[in-house]
Amino acid sequence: MKKTPVLLLVLTLLCATLKADTGTDSTDCRLRVSLLTCSPGAELYSTFGHTAVRVIDSSRALDYVFNYGTFDDRDPEFFIKFTKGLMLYSLSAYPFSDFVYEYQSAGRGVTEQVLNLSCQQKQALIHALMTNSTEANRHYYYYFYTDNCTTRARDIIVKYAGDSVQYGQVLPTPETTYRNLIHQYLDSTGMTWSKFGIDILLGAHLDARADNKGAMFLPDYLMLAMDKTNMDGRQLVSSSSVILSPAPISGDSRTAISPVMAFAVLLIAVTALSVMNKEWANKILTGFDFFFFFLLGAMGVLLLTLWIIRVDDVCRNNYNLLWAIPTHLVVAPALLFNAKKQWIRKYFRIVCMLTGLALLCWFFLPQQLNPAIAPLMGLILVRSFYRSK
Repeated sequence: MKKTPVLLLVLTLLCATLKADTGTDSTDCRLRVSLLTCSPGAELYSTFGHTAVRVIDSSRALDYVFNYGTFDDRDPEFFIKFTKGLMLYSLSAYPFSDFVYEYQSAGRGVTEQVLNLSCQQKQALIHALMTNSTEANRHYYYYFYTDNCTTRARDIIVKYAGDSVQYGQVLPTPETTYRNLIHQYLDSTGMTWSKFGIDILLGAHLDARADNKGAMFLPDYLMLAMDKTNMDGRQLVSSSSVILSPAPISGDSRTAISPVMAFAVLLIAVTALSVMNKEWANKILTGFDFFFFFLLGAMGVLLLTLWIIRVDDVCRNNYNLLWAIPTHLVVAPALLFNAKKQWIRKYFRIVCMLTGLALLCWFFLPQQLNPAIAPLMGLILVRSFYRSK
């Protein structure tokens, strides 16, 4: 990394500063620590915002950011590790000016909250950040809503802020789940297809009720909580300011056709063709059934694979397997050659009953299914009914 020599120099200077200031508890120890909260970006990976820690040593004109959100996608096994949930993230330190340039170029906002810490607390916190940013300590495995770049920043700040930290309440309602929290961001940005994909891939564990601390895996919620957090009878945040305002959004980035609309139109069209029972319509439906059930089976295999191989629990207990049945992958090719076989009819009779039961139990399932699944299951119900005859 090209910045390594510079980083080592900076850390050395900061170390010298900490040693020089050891034993003092003055409010004028020339150190300032603040929490940086970045607004969501246009890309899916940046939809939920970002968090970092800023350290200023005015006596040595040092201004650096400690960022727990860096990773190396050049690893030849990156996508394999990503699929298994072994996402190796790192704590990196670099000049604040580089950090600002990055977010200014992306049109994203940055809000700063200066922490109301004593000099000794600042020294201990900065020393911990420096220790964690060394090559031996900087890497960690990223887990979406339990251990990420935001929770890491929160935990290290709270650890050195004292034992009497009391978080402020930030949950919108006591019944809020982790899925509800991420839906707020996806809905506000019109990412209906991304929401559809996330709801399919992430299982019932995401529907666990979030507590106040758990909600702080999202940068905005951590920022709100910090404003309301007290320690030793005083507020944790002494002042807040906007460093960068988010750039205005040009045009409407929302997708014109939502998943619900797309599958509803497809359901109407396929149902109409099924009712016609014309030779030309049946030929179209034969090809449709092959591709449709093949894709459903492939999706089921993917969901089952993620359930088994991921080291975290975010893809486990996935009730989307009620409609994305892995065995469809094997049965689908038979529709092109042996569609009238008795075993195929029995198979789709079972699929029809299972799909109907799943629709009846929709609101009682321990997992919140995406609304677009309803017309999709309607398609399965219609075609499995006609295939079972």
